[in-house]
Amino acid sequence: VVCVHARAGSADALLQRLSDRALQVVGHSADVSQADEVERLAAFVQGRWGRCDILVNNAGITWDGVFLRMGDEVWDRVLGVNLRGTFLCARAFSRGMAKARWGRIVNVGSVVGLFGSAGQANYAASKAGLVGLSRSLALELAGRGVTVNVVAPGFIETDMTSGLPERRAEAIRAEIPLRRLGRARDVAEVVSFLAGSSGGYVTGATLRVDGGLYA
Repeated sequence: VVCVHARAGSADALLQRLSDRALQVVGHSADVSQADEVERLAAFVQGRWGRCDILVNNAGITWDGVFLRMGDEVWDRVLGVNLRGTFLCARAFSRGMAKARWGRIVNVGSVVGLFGSAGQANYAASKAGLVGLSRSLALELAGRGVTVNVVAPGFIETDMTSGLPERRAEAIRAEIPLRRLGRARDVAEVVSFLAGSSGGYVTGATLRVDGGLYA
């Protein structure tokens, strides 16, 4: 398992948790929006293991703002990490998968990319683009035994949502049919399904993990 983070050392806690489970885990720093850094990452993986069998594109940032006042830098940075980064990683790592005629690519999107969100035009565009990119890659790579899918979480308990005022959090939970925010495990288990043999006949799909919010 290779955990990639934009800043060296930022994934240390995760690396320790995974190492405790007797997994072989290494960390690597890279800005996935930069082609040269992604290529170096791919070369590192290839040099150590030969190829990557499963790629989970989970890098994502938000930089919210009103559309009419959104600057170019704000737009470009979010699209750069969320969409361009996914494209670059998929391109770099799918070569080995196609050659081996087996591979799994799971791209983490968002329900915001499917339904929009005021103040998040850049984020919504990046996640909507992720769906189109994934469906196109699924069609191109299916003949090589490579599946490509999207997992689209709704409101998930994260560091970002933990800072919500309690009244706002209650309002969100009231809108969700399952009456709770999702947990990281809820998303991880869907990713695991798509990355494993059980999900081998699923490709080009977008699976919402939103507690029925947009049912």
